[in-house]
Amino acid sequence: MKYEIEALNSFCSLDTFTINGIEADEDYFVYGSDEGDREEYGCGNRVARVIKPNQYVLKAYKITEEEFYVIANEIAEALSFGQCSWCV
Repeated sequence: MKYEIEALNSFCSLDTFTINGIEADEDYFVYGSDEGDREEYGCGNRVARVIKPNQYVLKAYKITEEEFYVIANEIAEALSFGQCSWCV
C-alpha cells in the first residue's frame, strides 16, 4: 500500500490524499466535528474521529481493514487541532 496525506495549514481538510494512486476522500475514514465553544465560523475544539471501514472503501482503494486504520488514525491526528479562527 502507498498513500500520501498532506493537511492544509490551519484548515480542517486535507490538501493531498491519495491511496495506491487513487485520489481519496477523508470523509470515508474520519468524522470531523467541533466539540467546544467557538466564535462564529471558527472552531473551539476541532476533533476528527475514526469511523468503521466498509467493504466499498476497502475495495475502492484496494486496502485491508488494518491498512484502513493506519490511514484513518493518521488523518484523525492531522485534522484534530483544537481551536482555530481561520474561517473568521
